[in-house]
Amino acid sequence: MKNTRNIRTVIKSKPTIEGAGVHLQRAFGNNEVPMFDPFLMLDDFRSNNPAHYRAGFPWHPHRGMETITYVLSGDVEHADSMGNKGVISSGDTQWMTAGSGIIHQEMPRGDNHGRMEGFQLWANLPKSHKMMEPRYRDIKKNQVPEATLENGVTVKVICGKVGKHEGPVKGIIIDPEYLDVEIPAGAEFKHPTMRGHTVFAYVIQGQGYFDEKKTNLIANGSVCLYEVGDQVAISAANEPVRFLLISGKPIREPVAWRGPIVMNTDEELMLSFQEYQNGTFIKIKE
Repeated sequence: MKNTRNIRTVIKSKPTIEGAGVHLQRAFGNNEVPMFDPFLMLDDFRSNNPAHYRAGFPWHPHRGMETITYVLSGDVEHADSMGNKGVISSGDTQWMTAGSGIIHQEMPRGDNHGRMEGFQLWANLPKSHKMMEPRYRDIKKNQVPEATLENGVTVKVICGKVGKHEGPVKGIIIDPEYLDVEIPAGAEFKHPTMRGHTVFAYVIQGQGYFDEKKTNLIANGSVCLYEVGDQVAISAANEPVRFLLISGKPIREPVAWRGPIVMNTDEELMLSFQEYQNGTFIKIKE
């Protein structure tokens, strides 16, 4: 018999300004380390006001971690120190492993109606992979399988597996799962999870019950972190609920984190910033 996970805590996202003046909602971040290990931060940059996102995230470095950007609506232009550039559009995902170091920019552009909807998740890298070669994985909307269950639940599988549907992102160090789930009113979604993995859900539309006992409705803009167990049981009440369900294997190492760089010690962190200042930060040239 599977042990259904109980809720450990629920956190309401908080308004934050990042980059060159991007208004966003932070679901969790530095204050929650190491509660969400291996994950460091989740930002929700949904807005219908271009003035809140157009300034974007100009050129900045990353080292020692991964950024996962998932776009629901609008476009995000990107470019980096390795010569990569392109656009992430509605339904696309970009999984960027900074590793030993990369300098890039991300500029949200919205859609024809001025709407920009997306999320950026930061995942840590273990000490053994902090200085690995940087890499990108661009996943287009048409590469992401969608599972439709008998009760009408739909699941976009970016990473992980739902039934016979397996996501296109594989070979990631923290063995993650990243699902976009929509449950119609009155329906339930049960999904197996790896014991020992950190599991959380972030509500992006409507509200629902995120535990088997249906203790409290959790609404749009809140993150639900789970206790240990073998599965989650989530249900909608009298309206649909949509959420991101994310999990990964904890790293359980010290975290030294300042801005866009995440290392294991303060000394490594100081060296990283020194290298950025003196021009030796990038180890892999284009």
